[in-house]
Amino acid sequence: VQLVESGGGLVQAGDSLRLSCAASGSTNGIRTMGWYRQAPGKKRELVATIIRLGGATNYADSVKGRFTVSRDNTNDTMTLHMGSLTPEDTAVYYCYALQIDDGVPRTYWGQGTQVTVSS
Repeated sequence: VQLVESGGGLVQAGDSLRLSCAASGSTNGIRTMGWYRQAPGKKRELVATIIRLGGATNYADSVKGRFTVSRDNTNDTMTLHMGSLTPEDTAVYYCYALQIDDGVPRTYWGQGTQVTVSS
């Protein structure tokens, strides 16, 4: 499975931004997709996840009400709509996918996309 993120950039506080993640390769068996982020000097943290079948979502408390994750199973894409951005949202955002194939779980990561929010 290959994951490619797009949509990062430099925005001002209060702006919105949309990130996309496209999955390719052997995508059958992907159970969950999501977004993590890592700010300089900090650990990578969960932002949001979405179950591929059913669409149940989960969000970090810090982004609830501001970010929305969605998926398009037909095109194997996932989108993160980010609103009311603050400088604290500045980080590299990574797409990930959890696949279970023959009972074996595997996790895949994208290369990351930079989001910078200026005050």
